[in-house]
Amino acid sequence: MKYVFAFLRPYVMLLCIGHFIGTAAHSQEPFLLAESYISQQIALNKIPGIACCVVKGNQMIWSGAFGHANLENKIPMDTDLVMNIASISKTFTATAVMQLWEQGKIGLDNDINDYLPVSVRNPHQAELPITLFHLLTHTSSILDGPQYDASYSDGDPLISLEQWIRGYLLPGGSYYDAAQNFSVAEPGSQREYSNVGYGLLGYLVEQISGMPFNLYCLENILAPLGMNHSGWFLHEIDISRHITPYEFEEGQNKALNLYSFPNYPDGLLRTSVSELSRFLMAIINGGSYEDAMILKKSTLKKMIKLQLNGDQEQGLCWHKIPFESMWGHSGGGDPGVATHMYFSPNTKIGIIVFQNNHNGDLFSIVRKLYSVADDL
Repeated sequence: MKYVFAFLRPYVMLLCIGHFIGTAAHSQEPFLLAESYISQQIALNKIPGIACCVVKGNQMIWSGAFGHANLENKIPMDTDLVMNIASISKTFTATAVMQLWEQGKIGLDNDINDYLPVSVRNPHQAELPITLFHLLTHTSSILDGPQYDASYSDGDPLISLEQWIRGYLLPGGSYYDAAQNFSVAEPGSQREYSNVGYGLLGYLVEQISGMPFNLYCLENILAPLGMNHSGWFLHEIDISRHITPYEFEEGQNKALNLYSFPNYPDGLLRTSVSELSRFLMAIINGGSYEDAMILKKSTLKKMIKLQLNGDQEQGLCWHKIPFESMWGHSGGGDPGVATHMYFSPNTKIGIIVFQNNHNGDLFSIVRKLYSVADDL
């Protein structure tokens, strides 16, 4: 991956700020114990900072920020600061796709070439179509080849999503490699996680809607939910409020420059814990938050459902985990960021956790916060 290490200073003392937002009927003490646990994790694992929140039904009942968003300038972590959230971004891409499906503009089982100006086929299985269902469930047979990692760069993407997708998936393209970019398996036969598949979904949204993917999301998801400080590109946000990502090397946290990649619908949404909570509450409450409806309840029911025979995890983008039968998504494959967003359809409790390096067990914080909320 192409990214540049920036500044380095010794690890500094963590800060701890927790906010209990529930009613008087709730006790703050359990969250104080959870805050102590998070602070211990930061100190033990030399984590720069963690920001997190708990939602229940249609309200945020607690949020907390611990440590630093930037070590060099001693900027405290804050739930209103933004960060690229890695693969949680896929849930927004899937929402965009399913909005178009609700409008009857696409069919999930149709050949994607019905909606593209070019023909995309797995060269090893050229007679078989790839469908939107395959892309949403990671069964498309499109792989993340070496050119995917090589596409990372500082700043905003150097090429457009369309240039990237055509270059990667079409014979003769600048990034095309039949052996590395495609599995030999038939589309639909095997589940293999595909970031490029979600870039292709973003490109399909562009072709079907007639709008650039980032602007489609702004108009149809971010703005309706009041996510006014969120965006896919650095030029769309206030970078002075961007959390610094860190890689831990040789006992030190090394700051990274803010980076991107052209396949951005798979992992580059930049948002805050507080704004992402609006999206999560919409999902928990059947597609609506306050006055905005981003999906129909029936559509969400379809998405939060196991889709593959013999598979106990994969929904339409969303995945199910054994802990409390929660649904959600995580993000941890990008440099210097780790994220979780999970909820229980039964209790309507949701947890969001951001971290600006990869150390420690971030999911242990999800478990801790959920257990506290479930006892209230």
